[in-house]
Amino acid sequence: MSSDWDCLNCAQRGDETAWCYLVEQYSPPLIKMTLLMTGSMSIAQDLVQETFVRLLRHRSKHREGSFKAYLSTIAYRLALKEKKRSQRNLSLESQTLTDPTPSPLKSVLLKERDDYIANAIHALDEHHRDILILRFYGNHSYDDIARMTNLPIGTVKSRIFYAVKACRKTLQEKGIFDNETPG
Repeated sequence: MSSDWDCLNCAQRGDETAWCYLVEQYSPPLIKMTLLMTGSMSIAQDLVQETFVRLLRHRSKHREGSFKAYLSTIAYRLALKEKKRSQRNLSLESQTLTDPTPSPLKSVLLKERDDYIANAIHALDEHHRDILILRFYGNHSYDDIARMTNLPIGTVKSRIFYAVKACRKTLQEKGIFDNETPG
């Protein structure tokens, strides 16, 4: 298949292989993104499932731009609605954000690091947290984030800068990164 848009067309016509490819390719990053936004693995999984249901059912004529950004926008907006609906702030301590395939020791170290980072991100105010999650866990460009959030690109860049600065300070205070970290 030539693109993920073509793959979506095939999936919408009933091609299970195309559908499986899209789900396998995009579920893990979407789950990470929605987990960090909502604080709950079960809600994140539900939101990603709803994202794919909407993707399959909605015959969008919009086929311009990045498929990943289009899909992430759906998940992002669903996560925002869920946050507004639930208004709860769950602990991320019991959630795993690491890849399950590394060695046991590396897995423990990665989980500990990821937990500190996730908690630092989760401590940010909503406006900075969401933009940071889209950039670093959603791997979206500044332009994509600006379009997804309906914010000026300068605001997106500023929020990412200050969010990274606040997270770095929090992690340095906990001894995760030394004070000599560049940037």
